[in-house]
Amino acid sequence: MSFESFVAKKYFRAKRKTGFISIITFVSITGVTIGVTALILVLSVMNGFESEVRSKLIDADAHIRLRKFYTQTITEIDKLIETAKKHPEVIGASPVIREESMIRSGHAQRPTAVKAIDLNTIESVSNIRQKMKLGELDFSEKEINGKKLSGIVLGRYLADRLLALDIGEVVTLFTLPKEGSVFSQPRVKQFYLAGIVEFGYYEYDRIFSFISLESAQKLFNMPGGISWVEIKLQDYNNAARVASEIEEELGYPYTTLTWFELNKSLFSWMEIEKWGAFIILSLIIMVAAFNIISSLIMIVMEKTREIGILKSMGATSNSVMKIFMYEGIIIGMIGTFLGSLIGYTVGFLQLNYKIISLPADVYIIDSIPIEMHLVDFIAISSVALFLCFLASVYPAFKASRLFPVEAIRYE
Repeated sequence: MSFESFVAKKYFRAKRKTGFISIITFVSITGVTIGVTALILVLSVMNGFESEVRSKLIDADAHIRLRKFYTQTITEIDKLIETAKKHPEVIGASPVIREESMIRSGHAQRPTAVKAIDLNTIESVSNIRQKMKLGELDFSEKEINGKKLSGIVLGRYLADRLLALDIGEVVTLFTLPKEGSVFSQPRVKQFYLAGIVEFGYYEYDRIFSFISLESAQKLFNMPGGISWVEIKLQDYNNAARVASEIEEELGYPYTTLTWFELNKSLFSWMEIEKWGAFIILSLIIMVAAFNIISSLIMIVMEKTREIGILKSMGATSNSVMKIFMYEGIIIGMIGTFLGSLIGYTVGFLQLNYKIISLPADVYIIDSIPIEMHLVDFIAISSVALFLCFLASVYPAFKASRLFPVEAIRYE
């Protein structure tokens, strides 16, 4: 232990002649503690919500979309799936048709994004079967009112808007050809309601409807074709790299889109919000840093005579400066440690015991999500210690400028 740190600890533990100084020191530690705790909890909650949104998006969509430029129809389906599956990080691939349409029930009419899927391969890229809330994921033909109809699965809120809530109810999809004119006839196809799905992401649940590939190829005049191939990876964080490798292997006219690119604006906004919260809540620690300045200035005034004695015994100005800087850092270290401990404890309790609950029918999830990252703890602790270090510089500098004779005379 260096001479400076030894004296700093002695000063920190010593009883103050003026109790007000001790109160300011305590307030400084409390301020740092509150600031660090608030930052850890807010960032952990934001991480939790981001993880929830990401998982719900990935449940409804794949990690990578493999398609042609200009959304051209793909007919080389087997070739693309085989190429994708050759990549060691790919665990599933499934063909998809995606088109815009209108859907009508006996009660209402709404626009819908029709997604045609292959039941034999869809579970390798999506958790749609686990997300079914009513009925089954079944597109097989059944006789309804004397007609053979294929099944359709609706998103929960789309079904609510259509008032189509009974399994077996007949709904109608109709669409105009892409090259349609005023003389074009809409293509129309009836389906029976086979089930209702809920991914937990409102934007998907209010617009999506799911049918079989065969039905979509007839409805949208795409014989033997699809819109794209959906690909699922072992780790979605590697989507950009894997997508680039697959795209490079296939070459033009094929291209890829990752899950992040498809939702870039959403995740960019969440990242900006996270940084904004970090900067704003750091002001709490900055307020505590001002208290540290006040506390150290008063300690310097109280210890003026002792500073003079130390200097007369050979202590340099740098040593005196280090003593008071160490004292500011000690305040920061105690506040940072307590804040990190409290933040981790509260986060751990919420993660495991769900202390703060939410109405599941409103927020889909039943409690506030928490996801604690080590990098957040390191960043927050670094910022807190740095601000406390800066706060101690001025009082320590003033202490180092005291002249021994004048300091000893000081009463």
